[in-house]
Amino acid sequence: MDMRRTPRVSLKRKLLLWLLLPQLVLWLSGGFFAWRLALQNGEKGIDQTLTQSVRGLARQIKPLGDGLLVDFPRAAQDILEQDPADRITYMVSSPPGKFLLGNAQLPPPPPVRVRVGEPLLYPAKLDGKAVRVALLDVDYGTAQARQTLRVQVAQSLAVRKRIAQELLAQMLLPMGLMGLALSALVYAGVLRGLQPLKRLEAQIDRAGARSHGTTDPLPPIELTSAPQEVYSLASTINRLLEAVARGQQKEKRFLNDAAHQLRTPLAGLIGQTELALHESHETAVRERLEKVLAAAQRSAHLVHQLLQLARSEANVDMQPLDLAALARDVARDWAARAVAQNIDLGYEGEEQRMVQGQPLLLREALNNLIDNALHYAGQGATVTVRVSADADGWSTLAVEDDGPGVAPAHVADLFSRFWRGSDEAGGCGLGLSIVEEIALRHGGRAAAETLQPHGLRALLRLPPGPGAPAPA
Repeated sequence: MDMRRTPRVSLKRKLLLWLLLPQLVLWLSGGFFAWRLALQNGEKGIDQTLTQSVRGLARQIKPLGDGLLVDFPRAAQDILEQDPADRITYMVSSPPGKFLLGNAQLPPPPPVRVRVGEPLLYPAKLDGKAVRVALLDVDYGTAQARQTLRVQVAQSLAVRKRIAQELLAQMLLPMGLMGLALSALVYAGVLRGLQPLKRLEAQIDRAGARSHGTTDPLPPIELTSAPQEVYSLASTINRLLEAVARGQQKEKRFLNDAAHQLRTPLAGLIGQTELALHESHETAVRERLEKVLAAAQRSAHLVHQLLQLARSEANVDMQPLDLAALARDVARDWAARAVAQNIDLGYEGEEQRMVQGQPLLLREALNNLIDNALHYAGQGATVTVRVSADADGWSTLAVEDDGPGVAPAHVADLFSRFWRGSDEAGGCGLGLSIVEEIALRHGGRAAAETLQPHGLRALLRLPPGPGAPAPA
């Protein structure tokens, strides 16, 4: 599984989700309850209006002997004209249910006990629309012949809906503004709260950039004003970095000590084997001694390479140097071996090229490149050491040969540790790995490419140094 995959949701989004989503739910719930409260308040207002209206209409009915004097027209007109949009209607019946005056379509009350003189309020339907009805029973007549008069007044619930909408609009506007203000404060608070993590990320990025291409341990993270959680995270990372640094130091010390401890006995073994070869005249013994000498020389070469690898991974001080002069000097050192192998070794390129580097390491890198080329190019080959200036201001140190080269599929394996291009004796598969380590120590890179029709080109690219001309 690729642990470098970017997570789907960031911490900031998760925090905003868990902080703003409950707020949105609460805001919607508040709006719903505000709507319900507005409806209830509207219904209470309608109930009060209907109660006053039904009592007012009932007062217009006056007993006259055994009959009734109904003074309705003016009173009813005043009530109906209060709000034409409310559709207020009434009905008078006596005895209850027997129509006398008003709208005969007014729905009857529910099957409940109606007390004389106490208004009864109930919902109903009139012409398919919801209405609120107030009912009041009134006694009239003599003591010997008591009768009951029922007055009903109904009002459409449209007014209740209008009142609820007005109240809701008045409540939701400030609630919405408060919600937006709170969301902005939450967003700003989340950003401010995550700033220590951003600073932690920036510190790690800067430390990684400073140590890019090197094996230096990352410096500890410093967050003096960070919250406790971020401080704990930084402390944990620091402990991890310390453990990694200790492990690297132990590995380097072990490699260096082991190589140093092996150099002396191997040198003694080589010397004793060479003396034995000079003193022995038996063919079988000489063949065995030659195999021992070859194995000892190969082991000594491996120890030397391990030492150079440990040295390339150590902390070194860079200084200005002329790469072209260094390349010519190293090529002259290898001229005798090239002549002995019938190989044409030469230098081409810049007369002077200044870079920032470590002379011993760059010399060792070039030694490995030339040694690799002389070893694999073969008799009669041509090996060229070249220093050139690139268009971007970088410098290239390359060694080219017209030998058999390697298959394109194995070019990427050349810089792998202990990988060898052939089974020929004399190599240990560390030379180009050391070249790559040295290139990284200088902030550059190492590469290899095949040449046409055959051959190999191995190179180091180094960043511009002091005195190098600016790119065009």
